[in-house]
Amino acid sequence: MSEYLLEMRGITKSFSGVMALDGIDLRVRAGECVGLCGENGAGKSTMMKVLSAVYPYGTWGGVITWEGRELQTASIKESEAAGIVIIHQELMLIPQLSVAENIFLGREPRVLGGMIDFDRMFVDAAKLLASLRMGYINVAMPVSNYAGGEQQLIEIAKALSKNAKLLILDEPTSSLTKNETAILLRLVKDLKARGTACVYISHKLEEIVEIADTVTVIRDGKFVGDAPIAELTTSDIIRMMVGREMNNLFPREEHPIGDVVFEAIGITCIDPENSARKRVDNVSFTLRHGEILGIAGLVGAGRTELVSALFGAYRGPHSGEVRLDGKPINVRTPREAVKHGLCMVPEDRKAHGIVPGLGVGYNITLSVLDDFAQGGLINEAHEFSNIGDAIKKLRIKTASPLLPISNLSGGNQQKAVISKMLEPKPRVLILDEPTRGVDVGAKYEIYKLMFSLVREGMSIIMVSSELPEVMGISDRVLVIGEGELRGDFINDDTLTQERILTAAITPLLRAA
Repeated sequence: MSEYLLEMRGITKSFSGVMALDGIDLRVRAGECVGLCGENGAGKSTMMKVLSAVYPYGTWGGVITWEGRELQTASIKESEAAGIVIIHQELMLIPQLSVAENIFLGREPRVLGGMIDFDRMFVDAAKLLASLRMGYINVAMPVSNYAGGEQQLIEIAKALSKNAKLLILDEPTSSLTKNETAILLRLVKDLKARGTACVYISHKLEEIVEIADTVTVIRDGKFVGDAPIAELTTSDIIRMMVGREMNNLFPREEHPIGDVVFEAIGITCIDPENSARKRVDNVSFTLRHGEILGIAGLVGAGRTELVSALFGAYRGPHSGEVRLDGKPINVRTPREAVKHGLCMVPEDRKAHGIVPGLGVGYNITLSVLDDFAQGGLINEAHEFSNIGDAIKKLRIKTASPLLPISNLSGGNQQKAVISKMLEPKPRVLILDEPTRGVDVGAKYEIYKLMFSLVREGMSIIMVSSELPEVMGISDRVLVIGEGELRGDFINDDTLTQERILTAAITPLLRAA
């Protein structure tokens, strides 16, 4: 009998004649965590959809062996019955239902007559969570009462309630805090110790190094190789992912910085749910021509609220003044901001950056449709010429400009959103977490693009939760803490991560 719980051999999958998977292999032992790595668009999620029968048997080629027998599942239900459960990047919970109802949704215990046995369901849910060191969660409370990290853990509990032998985690920490991530990684280690196998997909290689036993790398739909994590360095994994050496993850380039082009004066944002609380409190700063201004701070510090107010997208009361070239501009809506030459790539691309069912190309041109209008009609030839140039410039991987953007990988969706915001040719570009959920290769391309843009004279404001990214890319760093501006630092040899973090947690610290 094979030593492997799961073997995928020579897996192929195509869409409209375009090969998404081309002979990929994957092997997983019981109690083993395999880190599945690859750039955005490499085929990781497609491969897991094959395994979990989102793409049923017969729609793909190759062989899957599960517990020594060939697996031919025709539905997700059959796959879960076999013990293979996938947790998608977007949580599949119903906020209004209780924790227990979400865990046993569709599999509720019943009493005679078919009524739901709520007492038993609550007891079973509480026992399950206690076994996962999550006994503090009240199973009778609505899921919406819990933070994103706790909801992710509830999603895992839901999967384990289905007697999962293999758990597939697709970018599970993309929206979690550092503390929430630590709890999730501890849980994965506990599951390994209990014999549950895991396939862990993440762009955060430090997580892969911490919990994976083996790493499998795929690139452009092809199998590159696998090896025990003990035999690999982070540089090895990156080289396998991108097919080239990347000795410098932050390709910092010298570029001229000119005079002040943009000013924010006394920006204040009131919490829309609590009028007594200020999310941003009287923040002022300047931005120079050709400058990359990084904004750092802890989660919840008010960074996103600040840039949303600048872009006219903050949903609560806010005040302050915005100046471009020394002249006040009135920005009440994102549309007005774009007209003034101020564009923004939002933090949450799925909620605020894309129209999921719309084609990739149409998403890109949404910000400049008026440019293609003639007599009330869109000149499609002109529009598609523009789309082709945009896709080529940012190297967006898509089978067709008409393919719904929701079919693209996260990194390619992000490139499309950036492309959309570059179409109006802004003077100032705001990037809120521009590399969140993006692989190392796509990050590198985004950094190179940023430096190309500032060399051409654009000015960039970048919000990032990753301090190495802030320090690797920015010319100057603003630090926000509890809605206040707590630091304004030139990014020179004297600036350290410790200095930034100290400013973030220390009230009223100013640059010397």
